[in-house]
Amino acid sequence: MIRNPHLKPGFLAAMLHRLSGIALAIFLPMHFVALGMALGGADSLQSFLGVTHNGFVRVAEWGLVTALGLHMALGIRVLAIEFLALRERGAIVVSACVACSITVGLLFLLNGMV
Repeated sequence: MIRNPHLKPGFLAAMLHRLSGIALAIFLPMHFVALGMALGGADSLQSFLGVTHNGFVRVAEWGLVTALGLHMALGIRVLAIEFLALRERGAIVVSACVACSITVGLLFLLNGMV
């Protein structure tokens, strides 16, 4: 019986780590624009930050924070594999990384609603 290598936890973790890294890289230019607005003065920054009250932007921010948490958690997983030789229980570790990142994202989302 041949198993699909794309369904293994290690492969899924690697793909999620890469995709979250791409999402963070796509966000980076917008971050630089916000920093540039901050250098332009308080009024310029405030007008730029007024856009963040849009519902779509809040969902995008949630996705960004979740991607950051996922990228960090899976990066720590890679470091543990490299330096601590932890290779067992791959599915549990990947699931825990995803759960932690979603929890961080939901806490961010709930904090913005208060």
